[in-house]
Amino acid sequence: MFKQLKYDRRQFLGAAAMTIAAADLVIIGSAGAQSRKINAIKPGTNTSFGALKQIDAGVLNVGYAEAGPSDGTAVILLHGWPYDIHSFVDVAPLLAAAGYRAIVPHLRGHGTTRFLSSGTFRNAQQSVVALDIIALMDALKIEKAILASYDWGARTANIIAALWPERCKAMVSVNGYLINNLERNKLPLPPKAEWGWWYQYYFATERGRAGLNANRRDLAKLIWKFNSPKWDFDDATFDRTAASFDNPDYVSIVIHNYRWRLSLAEGDRQYDDLEKRLAESPIIAVPTITLDGDSDGVAPASDGTSYAKKFSGKRLHRIIKGIGHNLPQEAPQSFVKAVVEVDGY
Repeated sequence: MFKQLKYDRRQFLGAAAMTIAAADLVIIGSAGAQSRKINAIKPGTNTSFGALKQIDAGVLNVGYAEAGPSDGTAVILLHGWPYDIHSFVDVAPLLAAAGYRAIVPHLRGHGTTRFLSSGTFRNAQQSVVALDIIALMDALKIEKAILASYDWGARTANIIAALWPERCKAMVSVNGYLINNLERNKLPLPPKAEWGWWYQYYFATERGRAGLNANRRDLAKLIWKFNSPKWDFDDATFDRTAASFDNPDYVSIVIHNYRWRLSLAEGDRQYDDLEKRLAESPIIAVPTITLDGDSDGVAPASDGTSYAKKFSGKRLHRIIKGIGHNLPQEAPQSFVKAVVEVDGY
């Protein structure tokens, strides 16, 4: 009986998500049980998560927002840089209304997340950020979750889906497959692409570190405008996120992340085996929807074929019109639709 109910629910979710346009009501059912509606909303409708929660997880005390029933399917929403949990301020309540348990953590170096020890290496290599989320799931007693994310968060989700697929039910990943290979990162990109990543080279210098420290808000706002040229965000929207950059470890984490990617800073040797596995570009087998915004200033939209072979499970690629790099905050309905749809695979 349980297997039949589970099958019917997934079949219904998949059919519903495939046939309902992003501007319409999304109806979510469960094997003839009660249905729920997610109403179309204007991005920016919500401005706050309310009181954040804190929990010790691994080497961190993680600050996170939570919405939805505690027994709902867990969806972990992972932000990028230079952004924070407010990228999901409209997404989380929509998921909660659909019966999901949305968890939105501040990544290390952001918001209310803090290191438990002043002596811990302020490391931001890709494997350790993924381990933070595994530790958070363990602390919250979440065995398996849907991971939905973009930018730094998408890379983190990709890594978990590839190396710990038993912890990932399904994934929504903006800009596709983002696992880093340090040797490949040494190769030059086309000039236009290099120009879009100008801040990586700025951060490679001590002048860049000092600039980030002194101008963290102005620099972030500049990147927001470049990354999402069609997103007409207001000062209040930016300021809510910019408060997260006041974290005492923000500069150290950001600088290490980008220097490590360019092989200009060492990682922690205890993660060498994980990084070797990631350097092999491991295949992701979990059901996945990849998204691109067609107005992304730093990561131009593609048809998804360049990394299609990195996914062995069911995958759908979709381009969202008029949307830039911060896709979940710019197009929360489309992002939620992808989460609901991938849950039905």
